[in-house]
Amino acid sequence: MASRSDNPADPFKKALAEATKTLADAPDLTVSYSVDPPGMAGDTVRLPQVSRRMTRDEVLVARGTADSLALRRRHHDAEIGARYAPPGQMARDIYDAMEAARCEAVGARDMPGTLSNIDAKIAADAARRGYGQIRSQQDAPLAEAAGYLVRHLATGRPLPPDAQNVLELWRPFIEQQAGATLENLQKALSDQTAFARLARQVIKDLGYGDQLGEDPDQQDESSSDESEEAQPEDEPQNEDGQEQSQDQEQGEDETQEDQPDQQEAKVAMDDLADSDEGDETDLPEAQAPDEPPPPAPHSEADPEYRVYTTEFDEEVRAEDLAEPVELERLRAYLDQQLEPLKGAVGRLANKLQRRLQAQQNRSWEFDREEGILDAGRLARVVANPTTPLSFKVEKDTEFRDTVVTLLLDNSGSMRGRPISIAAICADVLARTLERCDVKVEILGFTTRAWKGGQSREKWLADGRPQSPGRLNDLRHIIYKSADAPWRRARPNLGLMMKEGLLKENIDGEALEWAHRRMLARPEARKILMVISDGAPVDDSTLSVNPANYLEKHLRDVIAMVERRKAVELIAIGIGHDVTRYYQRAVTITDADQLAGAITEQLAALFDKDPRARARVMGIRRAV
Repeated sequence: MASRSDNPADPFKKALAEATKTLADAPDLTVSYSVDPPGMAGDTVRLPQVSRRMTRDEVLVARGTADSLALRRRHHDAEIGARYAPPGQMARDIYDAMEAARCEAVGARDMPGTLSNIDAKIAADAARRGYGQIRSQQDAPLAEAAGYLVRHLATGRPLPPDAQNVLELWRPFIEQQAGATLENLQKALSDQTAFARLARQVIKDLGYGDQLGEDPDQQDESSSDESEEAQPEDEPQNEDGQEQSQDQEQGEDETQEDQPDQQEAKVAMDDLADSDEGDETDLPEAQAPDEPPPPAPHSEADPEYRVYTTEFDEEVRAEDLAEPVELERLRAYLDQQLEPLKGAVGRLANKLQRRLQAQQNRSWEFDREEGILDAGRLARVVANPTTPLSFKVEKDTEFRDTVVTLLLDNSGSMRGRPISIAAICADVLARTLERCDVKVEILGFTTRAWKGGQSREKWLADGRPQSPGRLNDLRHIIYKSADAPWRRARPNLGLMMKEGLLKENIDGEALEWAHRRMLARPEARKILMVISDGAPVDDSTLSVNPANYLEKHLRDVIAMVERRKAVELIAIGIGHDVTRYYQRAVTITDADQLAGAITEQLAALFDKDPRARARVMGIRRAV
């Protein structure tokens, strides 16, 4: 009999794990559930987490992901895949997307029910990446479109709307360039080798032939020819065996005659080497050549955290990522999207301002010898002219010397309503705190590319070294610096509406970057608020490192910030529980609640009563 504490989702998880093993034809497969990105490594499959509520979307996505990974395990030969895989980044992405679609299509012939499950996975992935809102071809991923087209041609099944949007942007181009090659798709589906050759031809048709590398089939032919040439032939026999032996003896005599000269040369070289070693030994320590210092670690929080290259990272101002006219247009679009929310957000802003200004009421020290003349005590001077004048001095308020930094997750999963509300909340918060003499900085973090960008291309060109560490190009955006007035930075927040801006999220390095910026500020009190919708995710990095690589670094950075206590760190999670990372955190289930959560958290930080602060911030004991 199950106890009340049992998770109601456990039976479903167990059944799905068994079904996955059966579908993959791998009884020894290990199936786990995690908030980390799903994937497969060796005999381990990682599926999306299913909560106790077991919502319909969670169940469908888990089933679709399980079916997709199981079919790949069953119908994909890793050796063949690696043999034909191209080294270039774009070519490799197209190749992988087409192969994944092939495995799903082949599996669906025997098990048609997997198609609807995988449709749910495709729909969820496309919605998370904001594919439905892309309007220009340059912002749509070509590799995903190629995989979608293969799936559609192989199964005849329509795609989910967001995925269909990406396909339609690229379909005319793909069919024009590679239509003749794709006519042979059905014949090649069941043969991975034939399909790999077809995929390489499609990549060449699309203009990425320079990324294909050497043709593996030609390499096999050349290696077989070389092996045939390398086989020894029968050596011709001399008519006179003595003649050959005489030649050998003569060669040996000449060698012996040359030996004294060679020995003299060897002795001379040894003497020269000895003299060189003696010179090096006699050098005083002060004159010894300096060794280059070891490179500084990429992270203060974890010296073992590795970054393959920082060459392509950028820290950029928002106004440098778009023309002023475009920023104004994007800002107008943002205002239009959030017109229904302005009333509620405005009321919350006024509430925050009233609470702050109530604590900002002036308090004075009286009967001072200098300062501002105390008009309330002039009556004593009139009554008795010998009474000295009384002055007063204003006391400093607790939070005037304060800076607040908002660090916004600009990943693709924030696309749509979450990023819109985050942008308008940052706008209103900056305006409100500026009225209260509190400086505000607004930062964003994402990557410059999907799936690794130039960093991954460099890694591939270098021969794919093991454990490269972070493998993507960072983009850290400054929407508003702490010293910039709100009116000047207002258009910059519209940049978050720009198509193609939101990509991957590497939270640990972004948090460390924001923390360094705050430490350089002169204000006495520093507050850092992180707004995110989940764990750090970068497919390129996680594909070649441990699955918890980015999450571990984020935890290490949070621990460092909270341990040093130079910056007060709080976090707000949108739809995902961030309390497992941050000591001070709150999770909201709807993006519409973000404005209220920000207001309450900041108001609590400025509350004079430590017990009230602890109650709102969720701290068990006030310090």
